[in-house]
Amino acid sequence: MLAIFKREFKSYFQSVIGWLYIAVTLAIFGLYFTVYNMSYGYGYVSYTVSAISFLFLITTPVLTMRILAEERNRKTDQLILTSPVSVGKIVVAKYLSMAAIFTICVLVMCLAPVFLSAFGKVALPESYTAILGFWLYGLSCIAIGTFVSSLTESQVISAVVTFVFLFLGYMMGGITNMISAGGNLLTKILGCYDLTAHLDQFCSGILDVTGIVYYLSLIFLFLFFTVQSIQKRRWSIGTGKLKLGVFSIGMILVNLAIVVVINLAVVALPEKVTSIDMTNEKLYTLTKDTKNFLKDMEDDITIYVLSAKDTLKTQDKTLYQTLENYKDTSSHIKVVYKDPKVSPQFYSNYTDTAPSANSVIVESAKRFKVIDYSSLYETNVNYQTYSQETTGYDGEGQITSAISYVTSEEMPVIYQITGHGETALSSAYTDAIEKANVTLKQLTLLKEETVPEDAAAIIVNGPTEDFSSDDAAKLSDYLKNGGKAFITTGYTEKELPNFEAVLAEYNLSLAKGIVVETNSDGYYQSPFYLLPEIGYSEWTSDVMNNYVFSPYCRGITHPQTEEDGEITYTDLLNTKASAFSKTDVANMNSIEKEDGDVDGPFAIGVEVEKKVDEENTTQLFVFASAEMFTDNADQMVAGNNSKLFTSCIKSFTSSEDTDGAVVIPVKEYDTAKITVSAMTVILCAVGFVILLPVVLLGIGIGIWAVRRKK
Repeated sequence: MLAIFKREFKSYFQSVIGWLYIAVTLAIFGLYFTVYNMSYGYGYVSYTVSAISFLFLITTPVLTMRILAEERNRKTDQLILTSPVSVGKIVVAKYLSMAAIFTICVLVMCLAPVFLSAFGKVALPESYTAILGFWLYGLSCIAIGTFVSSLTESQVISAVVTFVFLFLGYMMGGITNMISAGGNLLTKILGCYDLTAHLDQFCSGILDVTGIVYYLSLIFLFLFFTVQSIQKRRWSIGTGKLKLGVFSIGMILVNLAIVVVINLAVVALPEKVTSIDMTNEKLYTLTKDTKNFLKDMEDDITIYVLSAKDTLKTQDKTLYQTLENYKDTSSHIKVVYKDPKVSPQFYSNYTDTAPSANSVIVESAKRFKVIDYSSLYETNVNYQTYSQETTGYDGEGQITSAISYVTSEEMPVIYQITGHGETALSSAYTDAIEKANVTLKQLTLLKEETVPEDAAAIIVNGPTEDFSSDDAAKLSDYLKNGGKAFITTGYTEKELPNFEAVLAEYNLSLAKGIVVETNSDGYYQSPFYLLPEIGYSEWTSDVMNNYVFSPYCRGITHPQTEEDGEITYTDLLNTKASAFSKTDVANMNSIEKEDGDVDGPFAIGVEVEKKVDEENTTQLFVFASAEMFTDNADQMVAGNNSKLFTSCIKSFTSSEDTDGAVVIPVKEYDTAKITVSAMTVILCAVGFVILLPVVLLGIGIGIWAVRRKK
């Protein structure tokens, strides 16, 4: 067997075919790698691998067409039929020789993520998971080509039929979808030959155990079919033709049954066992917070999905996997699929407006919540293409929020103070409040005698007009009684003595002017656009290893926390030591420090706590940038500002008996980004797409020419 393997493997490199196969494979991989990864800056080699899955339709027929067909054409197949080595070993040896050539290409591809990591952050686990799937898919294609080659003595026919077989497997997903989008018995049978379905799983970042078993089963079956094809010819010249023919069919049926049973058994296993999440953001895995929440949940929940199960599994594997995880994690959760074609008016039991296809309805005995499919994904405008693109997945966040909503006894209320030129919260932040199952209401202090008793907290977002003495007194009284507040401020030419007097009651003072950061590590593009140092706190844990963007800040100063003091201060965000406050902003001539400017460092985000009595504690979050909590600022740091905001809001709903609202942040898609210069991209394109393939092909042609002369 080893001798046959060596002979076949060597023969590919003594002709042009082996070199041509490697050259074409690496050239196409290099082309897509240069475009997707080097030029577009994607840190996922899985994008490239997925894009070149069509490659096997071209290269596999070239590699496999001669492996057995040539033997029949030259009549050397009689040596196989009369060989003392079993037919099975001969077939396996020939197959392994081709698999080895393909594996050489894959090993070269394995260097791509490492090479890419020299230019930035690369999703290594996802990339290598995709390459594994690509390798298994390629090995399966080679097994199919080997079988086809055993059926004919014409290499041309072998190549054409192999292409047809592989093309059917490549297009089977689309074919079954055309037959029935919802799925039926025929599509399930045809779907067994969907060669790319499991590859898509691998390229999505899932280490798919069912896919591994499927591809290995496919390889085994087609190699077994190849052996049977040869065996039929061996015994067709003998007296046992009829008997062995029946025996061959029986063995085929037995092996088919075994393979089917094994695959069905693996498919029957829980998704959490067969699908291992290798993505950076763990897109297909429930977070620890969700699991802990579901562990303590006692209410029965029904999640209705406005889609047929098979349709959702095909169209949105991420959402399907998320729903399966909820079902597997808690026995109190039931997932029910409602096919709009079968129950077109089912939604009318919950809403007057028809939700999008694949939308979700979460229901308990207390209440229900409709989650439109569009809200499960985060989208942003790509200003290079001026089009919307999906940037994150919020399925877990929205569903966990909905479950929390339908199981909660009451909804906390947060009031946003208005009437002093405050900035209205933008969509990212109102969505965060809604996601925390908190009701946001507007409050004009002028119209109220006091802050309402049901206020879980208040928000004062960047007032540009001063509070009246009465409004300031109402705010002060609320805080003195153990109130909670989220307060932002910023530079304004107007004095705000009454507003600042409320902060002064907690020994907080605001430096005049705007903070200027002189350390380049502490700002982005402009010394006024701060990237502050993040202090350690329970509320900053989600952003500790990232940046927070704070433009146009005022400096906050406060006393040090004393051991026996009434007030506790925790700095959440700080400037560098070299920062200072530019006091005369209206008349400044430069950003250099001048006479009258105030030396830093400053806090620009601080938590203040003052114990009122055994049950109540005043809690303030004060941030010195009114521009900080806006959509534009948030997008500058991939949503980190909104994560900090959400964490602070979550603290207002927590108590000794509960950790507060369960808020799962959006799982960002493109966390891996690289930056490559244009010249480097050009050099890589020339090297990967032109030079390397030409050199390989030149070597192959040279070896073939030399051997031909001999």
